Amino acid sequence: MSGNDTRFVSGEGGELHQLASGDHVRMTTAQGVVIGDDQNSLKAGPRGPVLLEDFVLREKIFHFDHERIPERVVHARGFGVHGHFELTKSLERHTRARVLAKTGERVPVFVRFSTVVGNKGSMDLARDVRGFAVKFYTEEGNWDLVGNNIPVFFIQDAMKFPDVVHAAKQEPDRGFPQAQSAHDTFWDFISLTPESMHMIMWIMSDRTIPRSFRMMEGFGVHSFRLVNAAGESTFVKFHWRPRLQSQSVLWDEALKINGADPDFHRRDLWQAIETGNFPEWDLAVQLFTEAEAERFDFDHLDSTKIIPEEVVPLQVIGKLTLDRTVDNFFAETEQVAFCTQNVVPGIDFSDDPLLQGRNFSYLDTQLKRLGSPNFTQLPINAPRCPFANFQRDGHMQMHVPNGRVAYQPSLLDPSGPREDPRAGFTSHPATIAGPKARHRSATFADHYSQARQFFLSQTEAEQAHIVAALVFELGKVDTLPIRGMMIAHLHNILPQLGERVATGLNFQGEVPELGQAVPTRTDLRPSPSLSLLAKFTPTLKGRKLGILVTDGADGEVVAKLEAAMTAAGGLTEIIAPRIGGVTLISGRTLAADHDLQGGPSVLFDAVAVVASADGTTMLQHDQRAVAWVHDAFQHLKVIGHSAAALPLLNQAGVMPDDGIVNLDRAGVSAFGAAAARGRIWPREPLVRTMF
Repeated sequence: MSGNDTRFVSGEGGELHQLASGDHVRMTTAQGVVIGDDQNSLKAGPRGPVLLEDFVLREKIFHFDHERIPERVVHARGFGVHGHFELTKSLERHTRARVLAKTGERVPVFVRFSTVVGNKGSMDLARDVRGFAVKFYTEEGNWDLVGNNIPVFFIQDAMKFPDVVHAAKQEPDRGFPQAQSAHDTFWDFISLTPESMHMIMWIMSDRTIPRSFRMMEGFGVHSFRLVNAAGESTFVKFHWRPRLQSQSVLWDEALKINGADPDFHRRDLWQAIETGNFPEWDLAVQLFTEAEAERFDFDHLDSTKIIPEEVVPLQVIGKLTLDRTVDNFFAETEQVAFCTQNVVPGIDFSDDPLLQGRNFSYLDTQLKRLGSPNFTQLPINAPRCPFANFQRDGHMQMHVPNGRVAYQPSLLDPSGPREDPRAGFTSHPATIAGPKARHRSATFADHYSQARQFFLSQTEAEQAHIVAALVFELGKVDTLPIRGMMIAHLHNILPQLGERVATGLNFQGEVPELGQAVPTRTDLRPSPSLSLLAKFTPTLKGRKLGILVTDGADGEVVAKLEAAMTAAGGLTEIIAPRIGGVTLISGRTLAADHDLQGGPSVLFDAVAVVASADGTTMLQHDQRAVAWVHDAFQHLKVIGHSAAALPLLNQAGVMPDDGIVNLDRAGVSAFGAAAARGRIWPREPLVRTMF
């Protein structure tokens, strides 16, 4: 590092601890009690549940939950919509939860998508994890599946959650950067937290700049339990798979979209639902027993690990459809309260320490944010099934209970609510044994192997994007030793990865050697399911075509493009030099959805230029038009053009390839086939620096 008086040692769980020659100020609780371990929750055994008596964890999370009012501390920028879930394959063998056992019923849901780090006023296309939270209003009570669009997380123990968020948020002395991880404090924390390396591969991938909420996967992250009527337990992981497939934007696109339309994701989802193009996801599960889990070469209770689909295949069991926008953003999207502890009989928790901490944290957060324990009475949070209890009074009590009895047992009112041992929720009676202590299970200690597997599972283009993202982010870090630490971690993942990032940074400093609690495995085979591009199949469904049209253009070509997109399930928008539209060669006026400034090519999946000769000459003198075409080419999009528009393409630096289609010669069908394949990836090395 930067001096001879600093060194790092690996802890029990592989975490790095910094040692220095001088004494540190001792960390204490708010009551002044010295903290002996700020890395691990108090558990019953290394893999056991977190204990309620852990006052250090409770105080740390409690204070963190109350840092912001009234905005959410994390996931502040969100967008919610209504829909329904329909089970298509019963899991009755594994669970008594009716929502997962009874097929053919439509269960109402409310879904909130969000970014994590930014405040409410931040932009949609920040590089960030996306929240994917689903509230099921089941006939047995509300079930909240509170997930992300990434299946792993930064940390293994909820004790570190305030730390990772504090590090990622804007730096407290200056209040910036907003909604970005490209700064010193984030990478300072990450460089000393080896368990985060798998998550870093995911967050630096294109998954954190999705094209649309509609084209985004979702994951429950943790292992949960399903419990059947006989009391038998099966572990489960939940996956949402978009029927439109997954798609992302390029980083340069994300930057420009944020400027052109900071509400890009919100607008996209709103417009899709309002036009009847309802987004759909398949709900899939990975099911496995305790005995099967013991044979895994990783620990399924570790939230920094995935269960590869090659190990436990996905089973599709249902469909989620989003079909109604909210009536009032504040009343619904802002006041909705998700809690991981909200489960129904037949769904139970695993001993994942991050999940256990979330179960405490979410309820406490909602109490602070919404100001009352009666937040469950708000319409968006209230169950749709009958409910009754003896909870009374409190701020903003909206119910008016009658009678004199608010307790049980009671002879005065024996007809009041009573527990039901048969139908009620019961926890799975798992056997727990182990010393009560703050520790990290040794089974959590492999921090690099799955990170390596993820990187090697990506296509060449996706790997290049991860490298470029790391170069960009670490290039914003002013503290050179932090860069050196991160290059060392990347080298532990894959030496070539560390070398590529070091080259991109032109790093000349010292790269420390970091020991590993568990050596990086090189025998994990790539998993194609981890790559967005490897599993993509051609489609135009849900995609958007932007057509730049000028006066004197051939309206028949425009009409054919629109018809082809409609038939394929896509959308078309018209861009003109002026918002008033254009006069076609037929004399008909064609209205425009945007002018050149309001409809940049970054907003579309593919583009076409249908221009007359005179119109092309006019566009060549308009730098907005030149930039419109240039950006589309730089962003690897398929570009269709009339023969008369070719001079504009030449001026914009467009070079012929499989994605440049002459509409007059090849026709609309050839353009549609090319556009359905997505981006022209072989073009990328020609248009940007590749590390």
